[in-house]
Amino acid sequence: MIRRRRARIVATLGPASRAPERVMALASAGVDVFRLNFSHGSHEDHGRALEAIRAAEAKLDRPLGALADLQGPKFRIGVFAKGEIALKAGQRLRLDLDPAPGDARRVTLPHPELFAALSAGATLLVDDGKVRLKVTRSGDGFADTEVVAGTGLSDHKGVALPGALIPHPALTDKDRKDLAYALRIGVDWVALSFVQRAADMAELRRIVRGRAAVLAKIEKPAALEDLAAVLDQCDGVMVARGDLGVELDPEDVPVAQKTIVRAARQRGLPVIIATQMLDSMTESPEPTRAEASDVANAVYEGADALMLSGETAVGAYPLEAVAMMDRIIARVERDPRWPGLMDAEHGGVDDDDADALVAAARRAAESGSTACLAAFTTTGMTALRLARERPLQPVLALTTSGAVARRLSLVWGVEPRLAEQPKGLDHLTKGAALLAANLGLAPPNGRVLILAGTPFGSPGAANLLRLAHAPPPERG
Repeated sequence: MIRRRRARIVATLGPASRAPERVMALASAGVDVFRLNFSHGSHEDHGRALEAIRAAEAKLDRPLGALADLQGPKFRIGVFAKGEIALKAGQRLRLDLDPAPGDARRVTLPHPELFAALSAGATLLVDDGKVRLKVTRSGDGFADTEVVAGTGLSDHKGVALPGALIPHPALTDKDRKDLAYALRIGVDWVALSFVQRAADMAELRRIVRGRAAVLAKIEKPAALEDLAAVLDQCDGVMVARGDLGVELDPEDVPVAQKTIVRAARQRGLPVIIATQMLDSMTESPEPTRAEASDVANAVYEGADALMLSGETAVGAYPLEAVAMMDRIIARVERDPRWPGLMDAEHGGVDDDDADALVAAARRAAESGSTACLAAFTTTGMTALRLARERPLQPVLALTTSGAVARRLSLVWGVEPRLAEQPKGLDHLTKGAALLAANLGLAPPNGRVLILAGTPFGSPGAANLLRLAHAPPPERG
């Protein structure tokens, strides 16, 4: 099974979708990477979901990625004696560390580190911005606030402090336990939530030690301000528009999205666009026209992957949501204007031999008779360099590592496959051309451009470009 589209689909597993038969159906419908959301569900739930992913991968004979999404330091208020309170503009509400159930005058906010970042005049956004509070006075373990907007508040709602750098560790105790479990069961990607600075990702990278690829979720303005340094510590990045949209004004979110996508593409880092892409399909079999346009615009931007969250985790129409996203992506990529947009902006090119070779391969592939590019890669870097150039031909990535193949399932236009270690240049050339033919990526006598690094099996930059022609595909 190959994908005829370049942009990839990430789908979140949850109660509506983690059963083995559902995972198999979602993969068949077009999912390339499955997200395990550690904000919900037990370790056992995620372990069984990963088993289902690996089983679907074996049946489809196609690498499928698994992304563990850590919850991160989510700030929430405590509980109210009656479960909720009514609010009106001008009302006074104290936030404090007292664990007693709250009322219309006060409620607990069990996060001392948040109070340390508060000062008079600061704005607090509660319940995804539905409630807006202005701090009038703050001190050690309390903040007096005035309700600016909002009509009610209930237990455990999230709290955000826009624009503030909050002094908290990158990984909570829960995150560390979840991370240890995720690495033990063998996930391919780990995403860190609420990244604020490059040091947050550096800490995650130190703990992971190469056992998975690491991805930064950009949902804090502080991370946007330090974006270049954050990306230096990443293998990938996610535009997490939900919480980013709470902390930024609505008109700023599309600009932030384009900024992140462009920066990631320049570096050759896979970038995911996430949150509310087909949100109405949580309850409806059809998306809104605005949602279809949102998905299409992300494809026109050249994003590597688009993510479904509640649509597949808890929605009534998970398969339909994946099929719809697949259809929208495929339709955009048939647009005669789409190739020009991909050609208009290439990734940054370093002054080294590998980038020069990749750039040469892309220019050579512009010939109409070139069917596909093939890259033999030990670490995945050669395939990533090719994808950064956004060639219109598919990229067949051959690797001896299952972990590398699964990580590459997130990358734009890359078809990863396991292959044996080449015994020599002729063996590599013939094998790549035959596999391209068998997968339908190249017609008989179609041109295949092959990139590799010698000596084979040694991690390092590609230093070889060879031309081959696809034989007739094998039968049976």
